[in-house]
Amino acid sequence: GGGVIRDLVLGRFPNSFAEPVYLAPPVLAAAVVYFLMPAVQKARRTLLTFDAAGLALFCITGTVTALSYRVNPVSAALLGTVTAIGGGLMRDTVANVRPGLFDRHDLYAIPAMVGAGAVAALWALGLYSTAAGVIVAVVVFAFRILALRLRWRVPLAASSRHRSGGEASVRE
Repeated sequence: GGGVIRDLVLGRFPNSFAEPVYLAPPVLAAAVVYFLMPAVQKARRTLLTFDAAGLALFCITGTVTALSYRVNPVSAALLGTVTAIGGGLMRDTVANVRPGLFDRHDLYAIPAMVGAGAVAALWALGLYSTAAGVIVAVVVFAFRILALRLRWRVPLAASSRHRSGGEASVRE
């Protein structure tokens, strides 16, 4: 899903529609989840591990794809992040569950942003290579897994205002 968004922003026909073989994995995954939901729910840890691997892979490939279209590094990093998180956002929306992207108790987009930013920076400095991409992917994967295991959270915004009895008050 994220790759489709990226490709449309880049003005190119999405690969997943150009090559129907790319549709096989998501269709197969949807069928497995639909027919085997109880087993899938029991394998949550395994699914999150595969999701972390996909996040790492897609933030790299999305950024490199955008950079290869001569998009500036900042925009390429944003497109790499969208590539990484877009599919999960669509999956959760279609499954009628709150997207992990909007859960402040889960670091989801931040590892992808770090990875996409690192790839864009390495590319701009002329230091990007396949080996560098693999290293960045390992770091993103480890970041995501550690965030899950150690229950790292997204910090709240600087404003600590909250509503109390119709009036805004500030916690000190």
